[in-house]
Amino acid sequence: MIEVRVEPSVAAHVRVAVVEAAGVAVADHDPGLWDEIEATSARLRAAYAGREPAQIEGLHPARELYRRIGVDPTKLRPSSEALLRRVLRGDGLPRINTLVDINNLCSLEFLLPIGLHDLGRVRGALVIRRGQPGEGYEAIGKGSYSVEDRLTAADDDGRCGSPTSDSQRTMITPATRQCLMIIYAPASYDPARLEAHAALAASRIERFAGGTIAQYGLR
Repeated sequence: MIEVRVEPSVAAHVRVAVVEAAGVAVADHDPGLWDEIEATSARLRAAYAGREPAQIEGLHPARELYRRIGVDPTKLRPSSEALLRRVLRGDGLPRINTLVDINNLCSLEFLLPIGLHDLGRVRGALVIRRGQPGEGYEAIGKGSYSVEDRLTAADDDGRCGSPTSDSQRTMITPATRQCLMIIYAPASYDPARLEAHAALAASRIERFAGGTIAQYGLR
């Protein structure tokens, strides 16, 4: 099992839960999973139609996390808010592959940002910390992304993710066999609720991507 730890310098601001799975099989598409995505998207459109993001209570925790770190969430959006905005516009979630689709469904349902990493491309422990001056990485679909003074996940080879965007280095591909989800929340988030999120995410990985859950829960 991989070690995931939160650096003391940010522990007063962030609470995370993780889900690690081994022996997963990544497919292009799963109809049952997509049915869940469509049902969740329809429910959220019905619940939040016509509301501005600031009026949606479910977005407050992710925004609080960003503010605790010193980032304006109206200028740099949590990935979960970006997904909800797509759904409310009627665009729906992008279809990538089953593992990424599970991750996006969970992020949309929990309204919390979730990092997703191929553990075959991670070296050593993963540490949640604040980015140092000049630090960044090549983000999926975003090019060069700076994590300077922002929350980031880093292994022995450097930065590889954040609540905004994951890195190309540890992205999920059809060759992925081990994966790790990191669910990001503010330190004020109810631990029992965050633990329940991790349990649901683990069950979805088992249902739609197979494999074995190596660990899940708070860190």
